[in-house]
Amino acid sequence: MSRSAHPAGPRYADVLPEGHHPAPPADLNALDPRVWSRTVARDAAGTVTVGGLDVGHLAEEFGTPAYFLDEDDFRARCRAWREAFGPDADVFYAGKAFLSRAVVRWLAEEELNLDVCSGGELSTALAAGMPAERIALHGNNKSTEEIARAVEAGVGRIVVDSFQEIVRVAHIAQKAGKRQRVQIRVTVGVEAHTHEFIATAHEDQKFGLPLAGGQAAEAVRRALKLDGLELVGVHSHIGSQIFDTSGFEVAARRVVGLLAEVRDEHGVELPEIDLGGGLGIAYTSEDDPREPHEIATALRAIVERECAAAGLAVPRLSVEPGRAIVGPTAFTLYEVGTVKELPGLRTYVSVDGGMSDNIRTALYDADYSVALVSRTSTAEPMLSRVVGKHCESGDIVVRDAFLPADLAPGDLIAVPATGAYCRSMASNYNHALRPPVVAVKDGTARVIVRRETEEDLLRLDVG
Repeated sequence: MSRSAHPAGPRYADVLPEGHHPAPPADLNALDPRVWSRTVARDAAGTVTVGGLDVGHLAEEFGTPAYFLDEDDFRARCRAWREAFGPDADVFYAGKAFLSRAVVRWLAEEELNLDVCSGGELSTALAAGMPAERIALHGNNKSTEEIARAVEAGVGRIVVDSFQEIVRVAHIAQKAGKRQRVQIRVTVGVEAHTHEFIATAHEDQKFGLPLAGGQAAEAVRRALKLDGLELVGVHSHIGSQIFDTSGFEVAARRVVGLLAEVRDEHGVELPEIDLGGGLGIAYTSEDDPREPHEIATALRAIVERECAAAGLAVPRLSVEPGRAIVGPTAFTLYEVGTVKELPGLRTYVSVDGGMSDNIRTALYDADYSVALVSRTSTAEPMLSRVVGKHCESGDIVVRDAFLPADLAPGDLIAVPATGAYCRSMASNYNHALRPPVVAVKDGTARVIVRRETEEDLLRLDVG
């Protein structure tokens, strides 16, 4: 593949305000292990591999764009979370991050539980053989059909989200001759320091029943009165991409306060508390997430301290990592199509995917890293914006990054940490075909979600 040199674009200092001049990386060929899965490496010859496989060969076999998921890394992260919390706690993988039948089987084999938030996710979980008692069903507006299927399957818990849903689940369970285990999702007034649209614990939002004003306490009263329900605990989720546990401390204090109120009013100590997920990962070298054992130690200490102060037995703790497990295990591989320098601004690098396979940059202003992986380069660093091929000015994959100045059409570049939400939120915008997910392990690669075809699009179009 021949590649012509491309003139260097401007540096950050040319285009960013004073005081915002981060230096380019010392080595554009280096791959920071904080943002790449554990088996990704570049050898002495410059070849980048994952699971022992050359990414160039993978591109030839599976095409681009494509998501490559490191199975060994995924399983190792499952084990790290399970071992960190131990047998007296529950780790539920948040299926919304990314779900497929292969992933469900890995979760079951690694002894994790699974939470789902739609009928489609529930169907995938059951089809892949996840024991129903290890499944939790979430959602702020579950349909009657979704609830009925969950109850009939025997899911371990349903997280109820409103007064109406409490009655709806109780009615469906009673009609089926069952007593459904439920948790009540409460909003605790803690706003994680993240993007507005991924902070989910402040009161003015669609999820849960607020502690403030007594709605959560009233939900407990109603649930305890209904024969079709077994109220086992409360659920709280304070946001996403969180790097410390300070927010969890406030949330746990308020949730435990509710448990104390329940004991004092009803003489019942609820046996479970779920603190949700939302733990962050490294998308760039500047991110510094905590390890599972650190998170587990901190959360246990918080809950134990608050329960001791309230005179309560420590309930069984649950957490729901999704992104923290699958996010770092995958990268998206693209082929460069057009390299366009805008003098005095930056160089736009267009790839064969875009917002249809990663909407997070456009939706959440998310930051990502990127690297040239089809070869090494000794060229100067070039301030770049990696963009997609869609008819949309907001079609940005990586907003600002340094790539080699000799980048050219036909080069392969990869964006790490795309395992969470990218394929789950992928679309057919501009009738794009959603990429495949390819699992790699020990020198072998296999498609676990196939690439869409034009025939797939036309098959749905019955007009």
